[in-house]
Amino acid sequence: MKVRKAPALIWARRAAAVLAATGIAVALPAAAGADTPTPSPGAATINKAGTSFLTAAGISPGQPVRVGASVGDYLYWSFTAAAGDTHHVAATVSLPAAASRKGDSTWTVEVFDGLRRRQACVAGAQTPVASKSAASVDLDCELRQVRSWAEPWSGDPLPGTYYVRLSGTELPEQELGLPIEVSLLVGVESDGDTEPEGGDLKEPLVPAVNPGKVLVEDPTASRPDPAAGDEEDGWFDRFRWPSLSSRWYWTIAGGILAAVAGVVGFALTRPRQRVG
Repeated sequence: MKVRKAPALIWARRAAAVLAATGIAVALPAAAGADTPTPSPGAATINKAGTSFLTAAGISPGQPVRVGASVGDYLYWSFTAAAGDTHHVAATVSLPAAASRKGDSTWTVEVFDGLRRRQACVAGAQTPVASKSAASVDLDCELRQVRSWAEPWSGDPLPGTYYVRLSGTELPEQELGLPIEVSLLVGVESDGDTEPEGGDLKEPLVPAVNPGKVLVEDPTASRPDPAAGDEEDGWFDRFRWPSLSSRWYWTIAGGILAAVAGVVGFALTRPRQRVG
């Protein structure tokens, strides 16, 4: 025989479940907002962004960024990370007016290390979708703690230069070129342990980004005396052949074979002269 529960008890349990779900929904944004980075006091605002890794605008953690751009642009910034640091990238994109929008759009924020390896985000809305009526969209990316060393095959974050790229991944074609405004801030937390996993990195992962710069040899630097080596070499070594590649050897061998084949062919096809 089935026992029916009292209606009051059923409604009480349903109300408790609704309240619990509401409490969780309210608590989650509060917990997420607790780790939101805050600008450093007196930090100057950066009003520029690069369009590639080579032209990335340099910023410091805690330095706010506010720049105007267009829908479809790729925006780049760079910052320096040390061992023991944990960085949090937060960005807000102010979208065009809803009247000029054609549909939903997807945005993403990505972080790369000095070797152009894409670093994973352990928390945050890295690729949110903005509805057609949304006035702005918020992006978040919390990185892993920077280590002092790592295995060559791993993608662990190491000290050096890091790059932030903000872009739209799925955009209505009719919206390309519309003006937007981007606000970005990189926060950092450090536990003071410069070697959280032990070991030491020989050199930070900082690539040489000097586009168009010509390296000029220092005229005051000492150069080896070429005459010193000639004294030890013999007379024949002074007229040595330059190093030849395998293509030259194949070319010479092919020429010799062609000459031999020509001589043999001529001898076989030459008309014989009759005597007498």
